[in-house]
Amino acid sequence: MPDPAAVNSMFARIARRYDVANHLLSAGMDICWRHQLVKAVRLAEPNAILDLATGSGDVAFSLSRGLPEQVRILGMDFCQPMLAEAEIKKQTRHSANVTFQQGDGLALPLADNSFDAVTISFGLRNMGDLKKSLAEMRRVLRPGGRMFILEFSKPYRWFKPVYYFYLRHILPALAQLVTGDRAAYVYLNETIEQFPDRNALSAEIHASGFSEVIACSMSLGIVALHEAVK
Repeated sequence: MPDPAAVNSMFARIARRYDVANHLLSAGMDICWRHQLVKAVRLAEPNAILDLATGSGDVAFSLSRGLPEQVRILGMDFCQPMLAEAEIKKQTRHSANVTFQQGDGLALPLADNSFDAVTISFGLRNMGDLKKSLAEMRRVLRPGGRMFILEFSKPYRWFKPVYYFYLRHILPALAQLVTGDRAAYVYLNETIEQFPDRNALSAEIHASGFSEVIACSMSLGIVALHEAVK
């Protein structure tokens, strides 16, 4: 599993160019993936949402735009430079219902049963302990609350050669140009390849005590949106 200190250092290095890199390296698909997440969360009609591994806050702000103003949204991340970028963005957005707080996904500084929904986008595979992270998300959810995980998965078999060639060769080179940090995106490639596919992750979620676990595949299987109920 990833080393938390190394992950924190890596995201601190790329924080200022993180959003630009995401849009470029995904060919803008990250915006579509977030839109699908917001649509799913909207159906749950939550009043309080925790956006874990919020990074620079894009998911939190997307949730704010897509949900009623009275919905409380807390964005949490353990990397302070990423949260600093989120606070800068908040100054130019009408998102009074969004707040940010530093916190570790393996030991959330939050009360039990305090949120109607927990979202995490492309952050679960960076956690140092998958089971502990799932357990913490379940702990802070109220009974009947929903967890939403947007994460990289395994592509359809016929698409694998093209996709992995992009991950291993093209993506790090582009990232070097955009962020100046090739190593961070070599890490990205490695974590994507090593992370469980949507069926294996669904099994992990179910084993962590969640019910009604479903997974929706997107973009030829490279991303999946998981939803589960406490």
